[in-house]
Amino acid sequence: MKKTHLFFALLVLVLLIPASGVFGQDEGAPVVWPDLGGREITIAVENEYCPYSLIRNGEAVGWDYDTFYAICELLNCTPVFEQVAWDGMLIAMSAGQYDVAADGITYTMERDETVDFGQLYQSYDEALLVRENESRFSTVEELIALGDFAVGTQLGTTNEQTAHNLFGIDNVRSLETFGAAVEALRNDDVDAVVVDRPAAQGLAAQGGLKVLPESLSGIQGLAFVYPPGSDLIAPINAAMSALEASGKWDEIFATWFPEDGSDVCSSS
Repeated sequence: MKKTHLFFALLVLVLLIPASGVFGQDEGAPVVWPDLGGREITIAVENEYCPYSLIRNGEAVGWDYDTFYAICELLNCTPVFEQVAWDGMLIAMSAGQYDVAADGITYTMERDETVDFGQLYQSYDEALLVRENESRFSTVEELIALGDFAVGTQLGTTNEQTAHNLFGIDNVRSLETFGAAVEALRNDDVDAVVVDRPAAQGLAAQGGLKVLPESLSGIQGLAFVYPPGSDLIAPINAAMSALEASGKWDEIFATWFPEDGSDVCSSS
């Protein structure tokens, strides 16, 4: 079976589990993973994409950090996080400059041609993030009807592709970081930002913003990215499943995606 066909079979499966889940083992079956002997694992993160990776109170934190600390505790490896700009992250991964990339990366067939993906760990959709007092529109159709509008997004992301498909290139302002797009929204420089819903909800919890309910492009899946042929895919997949089986995965998820919508992004 071709790699892309296999991955889409797994995508069908991930849509049947909660957003916080990963693929588990058969009930009662032992979970086996190798001892990596203290091996350093370099992990590319942007530190600009809450709640996955961010700088808060001067400290690098987020779901990516807690998850890889837990994974390496099982595998006996040492996580070494490297801050990498998004626009070069996947190119660097295809060249083998890092062992794995986190940062909430969406699986696509195009990306699958140059890098390898691990198992899907979260399903999500895309949404519009707008100012809290926005009353002119509540849907894509109503925003387009305004005629004179601008939508922000991050350069080189699947969000940018969705924005172009829905609003046309001329109405989209692509910025280097997601944070810059959100800042443009807060400053009234754009009318909305296209973003993955989990990240949008995290930003809305800070106050002043809200997430519109309309789904922009259907359900997609996130996965960790590896250089082609990486020997880490199988052990990290196994560790992810072990964390899910033990309940640790859900514990980490609840910390960074709280059900009450509390703010985990802002500095205290």
